[in-house]
Amino acid sequence: MNEYIEIIHARENNLKNVSLNIPKNKITIFTGVSGSGKSSIVFDTIAQEAGRQLNETYDSFTRLFLPK
Repeated sequence: MNEYIEIIHARENNLKNVSLNIPKNKITIFTGVSGSGKSSIVFDTIAQEAGRQLNETYDSFTRLFLPK
């Protein structure tokens, strides 16, 4: 099993081809100046992929009852 969440060439909002490995099962803190892309990494990239993977684990009937 992969021990890292691997992001390759992320290009959301202020991110320009950012690649990084984030350790799983650990607390990770994103810091930086305003406008550096912290929220883009967390909300637009990681959370979106986590939601996609979660929805994949349920059949289509069960997905009807999941919160949006």
